[in-house]
Amino acid sequence: MLSRASQNPVVLLLFLVWVVLRPATGEALEPAEVVVIANVRANDSLELAEYYMRRRQIPVDHLIRLNVAEKERCSRQEYDEKIRKPVRQALARLDPGRRVRCLVVVYGMPLAIRPPGPEESPQQDQAEQMTTKAAVDSELALVLTDDYPLAGWLPNPYFRGLRGQATLLARDRVLIVGRLDGPDPATVRRLVDDTLQAEKEGLHGRACFDARWPKPTGKNLSGYALYDASLHAAADGVRASGQMEEVRLDERDELFRPGECPQAALYSGWYSLGRYIDAFGWVRGAIGYHIASAECTTLKDKGSQVWCKRMLEKGVAATIGPVNEPYVQAFPLPELFFTSLTEGYLSLGESYLVSLPYLSWQMVLIGDPLYQPFKPR
Repeated sequence: MLSRASQNPVVLLLFLVWVVLRPATGEALEPAEVVVIANVRANDSLELAEYYMRRRQIPVDHLIRLNVAEKERCSRQEYDEKIRKPVRQALARLDPGRRVRCLVVVYGMPLAIRPPGPEESPQQDQAEQMTTKAAVDSELALVLTDDYPLAGWLPNPYFRGLRGQATLLARDRVLIVGRLDGPDPATVRRLVDDTLQAEKEGLHGRACFDARWPKPTGKNLSGYALYDASLHAAADGVRASGQMEEVRLDERDELFRPGECPQAALYSGWYSLGRYIDAFGWVRGAIGYHIASAECTTLKDKGSQVWCKRMLEKGVAATIGPVNEPYVQAFPLPELFFTSLTEGYLSLGESYLVSLPYLSWQMVLIGDPLYQPFKPR
């Protein structure tokens, strides 16, 4: 994984104190604030969207039906004409009294946007073309924003590491985006069912954090050291929350070995590029992500061992990963993500948004953004 830490030091201030933490009870995302996007050209997409909406009691007119080729990667032109434009139009037609905070993208929708080829954008040099690659979901987070630069990433105004700093993007034009997706329709249906069951019974089990070194120290950590320190801090935060029966932190350079993490409910660690390690016995409703460059490049390729696909096949209910090389500092910071989640005030989608440094970039949240597995203490 490459590191571009020196180019954007603002994002590297992880040891920002956990200020701004607790919103008032009752501010978590609600079903009436969610709009669902399905693809009429994809088998099972509409059926899965309607199933999710019934189970979550999302208003029936909050379904957007798109007509786009069923493939994991689309061109920028296809995104603009077949996805962005009709979604903007559909949102504009909704009752203006309804507040929309979140989009849920359903199985059958493209996952990533390809960079334009020379014939599509002859004025761009190769490096600029490559940086216009992005996750469909990350661009949809900005679907209400009229114009913004496509090359590279944009600081997320909701990211708690940027609190109080000016950003190009307006907070009221940024949406939460989650994706109900996976290798097959049965997996998607299971995500919905497991999420609701875990909310009803509570998410119980073990939290597993796989750092590589003893906790890094210093005030100006960056790149790998920053994220390793964040894994240590995430373990401390989850332990302090009392929400897990056990918190395990491994600070060896080696990864967890097969079978070392039974009853895993929460997980974050690194670095096994495109090679899932079967160390976990996932409980129903489990949430976790692996910090490596390729882990959501596909959800459908049968032989792929990328972590997002394999974790979904093995039983997690929610995961996070990049569709292209994101650079390490583009991942949600584990400390922010897991502390927000286990405090119990924010949903999965909100916890993701406040811990995510960049938008118009590579990261995807797979799982029900309404999922709220912990009650506030």
